[in-house]
Amino acid sequence: MIPKEQRIDVALEKYLAATPSLQEEISALDATEQKQQAQWAFEDEAESRGLEPWELVLELVAETPQELKAMRLEVHQEVAEALGMELQDYLELNEIDD
Repeated sequence: MIPKEQRIDVALEKYLAATPSLQEEISALDATEQKQQAQWAFEDEAESRGLEPWELVLELVAETPQELKAMRLEVHQEVAEALGMELQDYLELNEIDD
């Protein structure tokens, strides 16, 4: 499993590799602007799929459906903890199947 700190970068790399037209479009920009444009396009892609950007990140970096499920549950656990809730209560409140 890819460490949490690297997931966004890995997902952006995979997204760019799958969208050569975007690569070409941003190639003349400096590195900072390229990353910013790639992030915006990535967010737009997530929205067009009806996903939050973090969900698309997980879909791109997960190697198996089981790994995807585990990573999603990990994110939900973090959110539940940040809200001071038990995970099961959070999942029920948000109608999320674990």
